[in-house]
Amino acid sequence: MRAWQLHEPYGFDALQLRELAEPEPGPGEVLVRVCAVSLNYRDLLIVKGDYSRRLPLPLVPGSDGAGEVVRCGAGARHFAPGDRVVAAFFQRWRSGPMRPEVRASALGAGFRGMLAEYVVLEEEGLLPVPAHLSFEEAACLPCAGVTAWHALEAGEPAGSGETVVTQGSGGVSLFALQFAKLRGCRVIATSSRDERCARLAALGADATINYRTTPEWDRGVLDLTQGLGADRIVEVGGAGTLQRSLRAIRLGGLIAVIGVLAGKGSFDPMPMIMKSARLFGISVGPREMFEAMNRAIVEHRIHPPIDRVFPLAELPAALRHMEAGAHFGKICVAL
Repeated sequence: MRAWQLHEPYGFDALQLRELAEPEPGPGEVLVRVCAVSLNYRDLLIVKGDYSRRLPLPLVPGSDGAGEVVRCGAGARHFAPGDRVVAAFFQRWRSGPMRPEVRASALGAGFRGMLAEYVVLEEEGLLPVPAHLSFEEAACLPCAGVTAWHALEAGEPAGSGETVVTQGSGGVSLFALQFAKLRGCRVIATSSRDERCARLAALGADATINYRTTPEWDRGVLDLTQGLGADRIVEVGGAGTLQRSLRAIRLGGLIAVIGVLAGKGSFDPMPMIMKSARLFGISVGPREMFEAMNRAIVEHRIHPPIDRVFPLAELPAALRHMEAGAHFGKICVAL
């Protein structure tokens, strides 16, 4: 079977498409023919060596994938050959809080990666694909979808009438926009281009702010909320945008901190203290959250926006497309 492997010394040139032996499922495991993988910013960081330099190499990268069951190992009873399945990002996080053994089960960073034609996974780490979704769409769910769902559940669930701010047009932000609208929230979406703002409005955003032409987008949020601020902000920028999020949040509001797209660094905690704001770190979510999200996706026939699908052999080009930041929605790889 074909599989991508990351070797020393990291970087795009260290990615190699290799022929490897097809794996065999053990007890409680399932062999899956991978049909599609979606890429996350984490995958780009891993390949470039900016995520960790202590990963066991060679490594098959890729955390999010969907495919078809080929055969099951002894004692695996939940699936049958031909079933369409999607892999959970954390293979061993069923419910409850994050734990060390959960962290170690994240796909594509020491644990099995999905950028291979066949993978063996624990049956408890697989879920059925919603019937109305393609394999590419299903592959967008494990990280971006569950992370966005968690961002709206953190603290107390976002409710009708609340104002939610989303940042940019990546997978997490677009899922958060759609999920927030399901809950009856008002969504203010930011982006760097007017044409993307128009597409965000078409997806349901009640108001948009171009942060290139309006660098002080936090003031825009305050203007749109009569000076009160947003109830919840889905923060994907990290230190580069967190100060503005703290200025844009209401008293007692919640900022779901997810990514570092705008870079790492430090921030002044005084606005958080003065506003009694809550910062909630989000690292995807457990299986029970994935299941709840899928029920909502099925009920409301939600489709994840996909920017582009690359063939397996063009993984480096797909990662460079992500690095350029020109995408709207998820970038996928078809196998």
